[in-house]
This record gives sequence, structure tokens and C-alpha cells, in this order.
Amino acid sequence: MYNTKERIVNASIKLFNDYGIASVRLQQIADEIGISVGNLAYHYKNKEAIINSVYDKLFEDFQQILGVYLKSPSFLDFDSQVSSYFAFFKNYQFYITDLFATEHPLPEVRQKWQEFMNKMIFQIRKRLDFHAKRGDLLPQSEATYDILAEAIWMTIVFWIPQQQVRNKPINEKLFKLAVWNHIKPYLTEKGTTDFSSLLLPAFI
Repeated sequence: MYNTKERIVNASIKLFNDYGIASVRLQQIADEIGISVGNLAYHYKNKEAIINSVYDKLFEDFQQILGVYLKSPSFLDFDSQVSSYFAFFKNYQFYITDLFATEHPLPEVRQKWQEFMNKMIFQIRKRLDFHAKRGDLLPQSEATYDILAEAIWMTIVFWIPQQQVRNKPINEKLFKLAVWNHIKPYLTEKGTTDFSSLLLPAFI
């Protein structure tokens, strides 16, 4: 059971996704969970305090995803993390405006986004090295795998909003298929066998 502060944060996330952070008023948040603005102010003195709590939750969730890294040596490890990314970016759809904001109203949030995006690309790149050394991926130049890592990152981060813009379906299966389609051309015979036995059934 969520307490009132958690309900306020969750309601704010929903409204931020629907209308954008700038457009949401305190009255809307209060109405969303059926409390008075006075009760809302008891828990959060202003909208900025709510926004800060939303970002605290957002970055905590993101940190947890980054923390689940190479727990096992198979492709399933990355696939599981990709599932977590799908859930994250679907839950925090307002993030896209943050990434494109040249001047964020909360500079520390802008800096945090940059740090997490860089960590994300770094992890993806290290995964490619790991699986290449295991013989799952074909040997490639550093530059090739640098470009591949960024392509995978862009798909993970921007797949949901581009589907929305094009009025296309959004689901985890399609999301993961889009990510793995970047990797499949680089699979070795061993990698193809592992992919077919571990992951392909989920895409059929």
C-alpha cells in the first residue's frame, strides 16, 4: 500500500507523461489522487519539491538497472536488462523532453541525465567486448563496435517516442526485437546457436 507521498509522486509521473512537466498544476495532482491542495502542500511545499522527488525516484530506478550488469555470461543477461529499460522508459515518458532541453530548469538533473546516458553507452560497449571475447560476436574494429554500441543505445532510448510519433504499437517484444536486430548481423555460429536457443522463441 502506497503512502500519500508515494501516491503524489506516482500521480505526478502519470500527469507529467500525459501533459508535460511545465503544464501540470498542483490542483491536477491533488485531484488525481483525491486529496485537497492543502493536504498536498502538507507533504510537498511546492511543485519543485514534487519534481525533485520524481527525479529522485527516476534516477534511483535507473541506477538499479545499471546495477544489473553481467550477472551471468549469457545473452539472457543483456535481454533482461533491455526488458528493464523498456519498463523504465515506458514509465517515465516525459524523459524525452529532458534529453532535448538545452537549458533544464534543474541543472543538476541535466547533469545527472548526461552521466547516466554515458554510463549506459559504456556498459553496452563493454558487453560487446565481453561477448566478442567469448566468441559470441564476430571480431570487429574498435570503431565498428563503438558505432554499434551507440546505435543500440539510441534504439533503447528513442524507440518508444518514435513509435508514438508514428502511431505505431508499443510493446516489449517489438522493443527487444529492435535492439537485437542491431546485434544479430554480428553473431558468430556459436552466438547464433545461443541466440536461437535462449532468445529466439520469445520473438516468434
